[in-house]
Amino acid sequence: MSPIHESSARRMLNKVPEVTLFFWIIKIMATTVGETAADFLATTMKFGLIRTTYIMSGFLVVALLVQLSYKKYVPSIYWIAVVLISVVGTMITDTLVDKLGINLTVTTVLFALALTAVFGAWYAS
Repeated sequence: MSPIHESSARRMLNKVPEVTLFFWIIKIMATTVGETAADFLATTMKFGLIRTTYIMSGFLVVALLVQLSYKKYVPSIYWIAVVLISVVGTMITDTLVDKLGINLTVTTVLFALALTAVFGAWYAS
């Protein structure tokens, strides 16, 4: 790896937490919070599926821009982005399945392919 790529890779690794047992425990809890928040906003608060998706997507874009603007790992910013990804992911899946009638198996395969493409592009870069 060239010094330029190594420096860039090192900077990116400084923006994420070390992957340990505690990382996975917090990640699972963040996913649960995201699922619960999505249902709470859409149903209990009566924002509806589509409106909640747009609102939370806006928050996610802001959180990702903030996360990408920092040069180092900031736990609160990182985990807010993780929770918002969970919320928006839940909302998109609910919209595809509940509103558009797309089978959950189909959405799972499509998201897996999209994730594979993202990792492939990341690896290639």
